Amino acid sequence: MKAKILAVVGPTVSGKSALAIEIAKRFNGEIICCDSMQIYKQMNIGTAKPDGEELNSAVHHLFDFADPKVSFSCADYIPLAERVVEDILSRGKLPIFCGGTGLYLDRFLSGAEFESTEVDENFRREMNAFALEFGNEALHQKLREIDPKSADEIHPNNVKRVIRALEIYKTSGRTKSEIDRESKEFSSKYDCLQIGIKYEDRELLYDRINLRVDKMMQAGLIDETRKLLEAGVFEANATAAQAIGYKELLSYFNNEKTLICAVEDLKMATRRYAKRQMTWFSAHGNVNWLVADNKNIAELVFEAEQIIKEFI
Repeated sequence: MKAKILAVVGPTVSGKSALAIEIAKRFNGEIICCDSMQIYKQMNIGTAKPDGEELNSAVHHLFDFADPKVSFSCADYIPLAERVVEDILSRGKLPIFCGGTGLYLDRFLSGAEFESTEVDENFRREMNAFALEFGNEALHQKLREIDPKSADEIHPNNVKRVIRALEIYKTSGRTKSEIDRESKEFSSKYDCLQIGIKYEDRELLYDRINLRVDKMMQAGLIDETRKLLEAGVFEANATAAQAIGYKELLSYFNNEKTLICAVEDLKMATRRYAKRQMTWFSAHGNVNWLVADNKNIAELVFEAEQIIKEFI
């Protein structure tokens, strides 16, 4: 029998962390970060990392551990997550993934041995510079020429993923779509129940996003971004430089936009990211969706409990 694990997924600001904590309390669980930015040290406000109260409410793993100056990939994440899951299971507890990085969860659940491909920071910087000079569409065309299937699946404005697909081909000689296809032939050794939070009224989610950005600004996001910039984090790590929450404010520090415009860009980028997350989770994986419109956390927890009790 496969070991049972949980995953709480959905768009940013939907309430995943609160739900995961309540589930952990009720089902003897421990939470595993499934967010590609919350793994980094020093990047706290901009990534909406769990605060002290949340961290004390349940055991958390793989948050706030990676050097922000060093690029961290999905290939790095998988073996770490594997060890954490096995440790949690060995103690008779329930592993609960929580986060919005669908790629990390999908790769973990695929059961395939992750094909490690080299990281080429110089190439990433070169491609980022190319996109800035010639535009995202021109960069996307580079991908289409070598890997049409990945080009169809990755939006031209998702520069980070476009560059990663190009980098995979450059360093391995194989296309991302080829590697993805092979990974789907494997079967996970875990039985994973995915519980998702969604809003049928997108405006409710967008209002939550706008409010969170305002709170992030009040909490000191400007100062946090300045410290990371002065420490050379964004220069050393192209992934961190493209992180929503910091990328938009860099235009302010570079005197390209006013602070008001930069904050509006941040809100818009977050709303677009939430939409992409919903598209991803709807297309990848078997998610049991909880509709959060006009519901409080207690109501969502009750619904989740019924699903989990049947599962375990």
